[in-house]
Amino acid sequence: MDPGEVRYSMWAYGLMAFYLSQGVIIMLLLRRREQSTASFRMLVHAADVIWPAVISVFATGQANPFFLFFVFVLAAAAYRWGLWETVGTAASAVVLLWVESFAFQMGLLDWVGRLLSRYHLPPLRLDVSDFEPKRLFMRSIYLLVMGLLLGYLAEQQKQLRAEKAVIARILGKARVDAGLTGTLQEIVAELLRMYGAGKAVLASQEAYNQRVFVGEMLSQNNTTSTFRWLDSVASDREAYLYESPAETCYVWRSDGDKTPHFELLGLDPEGNRHRNSAPEFLDRLGQRHEFRNLITVSFNFGREWWGRVFLLDPSLTGEIEEELRFLQELVRQVGPAVYNVYLLRRLRLRAGAVERARFARELHDGAVQSLIAVEMQVDVLRRQSGKSETGSEAVTSELGRIQGLLREEVLKLRELMQQMKSLDVDSRRLIGFLADTVERFQRETGISARFLTDLDQLDMPQPVCRELARIVQEGLVNVRKHSRAHQVLVRLGASNDKWSLVIEDDGRGFPFAGRLTHLQLDAVGRGPLVIKERVRLIEGELTVESIPDRGSRLEINVPQKREANHG
Repeated sequence: MDPGEVRYSMWAYGLMAFYLSQGVIIMLLLRRREQSTASFRMLVHAADVIWPAVISVFATGQANPFFLFFVFVLAAAAYRWGLWETVGTAASAVVLLWVESFAFQMGLLDWVGRLLSRYHLPPLRLDVSDFEPKRLFMRSIYLLVMGLLLGYLAEQQKQLRAEKAVIARILGKARVDAGLTGTLQEIVAELLRMYGAGKAVLASQEAYNQRVFVGEMLSQNNTTSTFRWLDSVASDREAYLYESPAETCYVWRSDGDKTPHFELLGLDPEGNRHRNSAPEFLDRLGQRHEFRNLITVSFNFGREWWGRVFLLDPSLTGEIEEELRFLQELVRQVGPAVYNVYLLRRLRLRAGAVERARFARELHDGAVQSLIAVEMQVDVLRRQSGKSETGSEAVTSELGRIQGLLREEVLKLRELMQQMKSLDVDSRRLIGFLADTVERFQRETGISARFLTDLDQLDMPQPVCRELARIVQEGLVNVRKHSRAHQVLVRLGASNDKWSLVIEDDGRGFPFAGRLTHLQLDAVGRGPLVIKERVRLIEGELTVESIPDRGSRLEINVPQKREANHG
């Protein structure tokens, strides 16, 4: 730095020495105490504003090096705080410079010069040409614009850092050891706390399953409840997985002149604004949950798992569109981690299915064959005892009872093996699979069974095929165990845009008389529980007709037209 720029003033060098000493002291204090306080930072910041304003009067002109310290203090304000604090710092510096200019115009410089001369002190040697109003006005504009730009950049950078920190924190919630439900609980709880919402609802569907899974979590006084899955109903798809071009949207209730209605502001997958002032689907959602406003965001992972997250009554602090874009980006960043947990769950299920199939084969080759051999030996002994003159009737009867028990255990093991095996049944194999199942049932139980169908080809989704096959298996097991029937009929057909499956027998029926629908069965707590659950999974309708001591009839109707993909 050229000493001529400061006009050889001892007062200027003294100010420089004071500033250097201040910097050394501050660094020593920070080395001894790593965390500073708010008051300490404010004191240091005030000194950083005053020092360049004072020393600038000793070095004016275009080459004034000390004016650059104003940029330093503006950058410090941007780093420490934000936009408006940086603009406030620039305004403080401008006010201080104008106070100095006003003091010079009022003759302060002459008065200080006379005072120093009276006490034989070195003169100030000031040059106040830059403090003329015209030139100072341009510098003031420069400081204010610089403060605005630095503050804006710092604010954006802090926002990006904060968003990255939030995304990283939520990404840490996706843990394999917690499982899919545990991961969803952690992430949904974090969203509730972050947005200050009172309730979160998650609705999802898998490509191989027609059922819509709905779960909810409540939040009150910063305390979240356990994430719980709700019972599925037929209208869940229309209420939650509705068709909408908006991937993320904010909904609020608007009180009109006559009746309140909902308004919606949404963003499409590209982030463009999409506005719909009368979203019809919200009427169905409003019947399920009470809310004044809500945020929704959709997710779609590999066309295998899709759904929506609903945050009811959130407290938004920023601009709505920015909040929606951040939520959209959050789902895109966190989604792959959750999808990995989901795929691992699928992999574990498939590994379990393979292990169950292996265990079923071992049962068939080991325990089942051994029981059949024992049952045959007992049958031989029973026959020999009946023919022998020394054999008693009690022994023959006991051997017959043991033979019956062995035959029953063989049937139970075979039924268990069927349940353990994973079903890979599609529309091309369903009819043949049902025919083989009914024929094997007749062969193993001795009960007369027939399978009838007038269908040559099926266009049925694989999940529906799998559940109908399981329903037939479960129905035949119930007939063998409980009905004491002599004849069974299984019929598969289609009419009026519905698939129809009927299982009827001539046994003793259910413990009620008459014809009950699915809802009536649930209301009175009657009917086959496993079959009712499987019918609910494919959104079908079950009807049970029972005549005591004369038989029963199960009819399952499944709608043919079902959307396989979301959106």
